[in-house]
Amino acid sequence: MLPALFWILAVCAVYSYFLYPLALIALRAITRPEAIAPPESHTGEPPFLSLIVTVYNEKHRIEQKIQNVLTLDYPADRLELIVASDCSDDGTDELVQGYAEQGIRLVRAEQRLGKENAQLAAIQAAKGEVLVFSDVATQMDPEALQNLSLYFADARVGAVSSEDRFISKDGKVAGEGAYVKYEMWLRQQESQLGGLVGLSGSFFAARAEVCEQWDIHSPSDFNTALNCARLGLRSVTAPNVLGYYEDLKDASREYARKVRTVLRGMTGLARHPDVLNPVRFGLFSFQVFSHKLMRWGVPWFLLALLVVTLVLANDGWIYTLALVAQAVFYGIAAWGHWGRGGRKNGAVRLVYFFVQVNLALADSAIQYFKGTRMTTWKPSAR
Repeated sequence: MLPALFWILAVCAVYSYFLYPLALIALRAITRPEAIAPPESHTGEPPFLSLIVTVYNEKHRIEQKIQNVLTLDYPADRLELIVASDCSDDGTDELVQGYAEQGIRLVRAEQRLGKENAQLAAIQAAKGEVLVFSDVATQMDPEALQNLSLYFADARVGAVSSEDRFISKDGKVAGEGAYVKYEMWLRQQESQLGGLVGLSGSFFAARAEVCEQWDIHSPSDFNTALNCARLGLRSVTAPNVLGYYEDLKDASREYARKVRTVLRGMTGLARHPDVLNPVRFGLFSFQVFSHKLMRWGVPWFLLALLVVTLVLANDGWIYTLALVAQAVFYGIAAWGHWGRGGRKNGAVRLVYFFVQVNLALADSAIQYFKGTRMTTWKPSAR
């Protein structure tokens, strides 16, 4: 029985990262879905956009964000600009009101109930055919709205996600290397099948009708993708629509950010378990199961695999080799964490990042089952 358990755990551990992408490639080859690509220009008037920037106590960054918003290249008569405040009390709202003559409108939530509740207040006040959501920390290219709006020329598209780019402290575009490239590639595959299972929460857009069922207790990036699937629409990624944001000032806070993000994702899926029904949601259900549930299970699969391998280590060369491989893998991660200059090596950095992500997943699950939930939010210092 233990040898069978070893192989089951090994398959489960690699499924989300390796087998699932292969399954997506195979499904695309079998179903041959019609690709979604934006036209080069609008044939008529571009859609009316409502750009919603959500804030909580951002007096030190809000003016920089407003200046970025005011430089966006989009017809002024087809755009409204809204700042949604989650009951800020540090003077942010007063700063925003100072830009009223430049077309910036403040919408303040009645209670501090979290990011999604502030977004809901703005949704109820918005006039746009398409609602664009952005965080204060995210900077957008001047042509970002123009590029984004073109995707909505396709009636099958319900929501569009930007792609993230990190800016290092020296002003250069940085990031988490191969891992981020892998995630962006995976998004592109999902876009062409059942649609994204989660958008970039810092910069995305959706048709107004997609936002009519707005769950303030679920992360808006997941809830929007789910609403698209419910309406028979697709949420897609836009490689030519980029959101730039700085690395966290304190690198140790990146771990806490990941835990918060996953906790919110677990909460959202727990509130909408029907999304896992393949009869109702088809490929989207398969993608949520594979990308979310199976990935959240990876740290537990790995832990169980290590225990089973230790028990089987003397029962055959394959198990001995597996134990050595796991010891080397985790040893490299430890070197990346404690070793001097270990993370300067690309392979070491990738292994370290993978282990760190899975530690955050395990931490999130423990906190979730202990009853911790994320409702209100405080933006990370950058």
